[in-house]
Amino acid sequence: MAEKAIDPLHQFEIVRLIPAKIGNLDVSFTNASLWMVIAIAAVTVFLVGGMRQRALVPGRWQSMAELSYEFIAGMIQDNVGSSGKKFFPFIFTLFMFILFGNMMGMVPYSFTFTSHIVVTFAMAFVVFIGVTIVGFAYHGAHFLSFFVPKGVPKIMLVLMVPIEVLSYLTRPVSLSIRLFANMMAGHTMLKVFAAFTVMLGIFGIAPLAINVALTGFEFLVAFLQAYVFTVLTCIYLNDAIHLH
Repeated sequence: MAEKAIDPLHQFEIVRLIPAKIGNLDVSFTNASLWMVIAIAAVTVFLVGGMRQRALVPGRWQSMAELSYEFIAGMIQDNVGSSGKKFFPFIFTLFMFILFGNMMGMVPYSFTFTSHIVVTFAMAFVVFIGVTIVGFAYHGAHFLSFFVPKGVPKIMLVLMVPIEVLSYLTRPVSLSIRLFANMMAGHTMLKVFAAFTVMLGIFGIAPLAINVALTGFEFLVAFLQAYVFTVLTCIYLNDAIHLH
């Protein structure tokens, strides 16, 4: 038990809460599933509760809900333009889901589902497929010209086109690893310094101070990673719509 208490990776263990199988497919309801449901419920309560009164002079709760709406609307306008407005529900949902998942992972004894590559890759893959579909829907086969850099000599296209295709195909990998790695690394570091604090007893003041500072930093990282994931989604969407 003591070994598990100071194991920095134990916090990422997937636990089956309701075991279930469909044939050979494991569809168990896990702690990750539970915290995803909690995150969705928390976002729903935050938005519905915040906008329930629809006051002309908003209170703090309503102001936060409106600020989150305006923040994403502004992000889409800046990175995609007016043509990106129709994608607002998806991008807003993506941002709020990741943000609440990251933030709730900072609560003691919770579970950070965004620290698992399978979760972040699933979201990144949905973005990748969705953006690709949008590209073909807007431009048809002309979307393939996205992989042909302008101004490049024809003789160089043999080399450049495969590089552009490979770069495009690695988007979901880089997008997912960035979020997963940052969340996992930060939580692991917090656990390590927390263990030092406990082990050193009264001499653990320095690790405790570092842990407090890291906790504040992790809250900032939690927001920034949600922002980065979302703004990159907007940039990819802009590429698909405008072929930049």
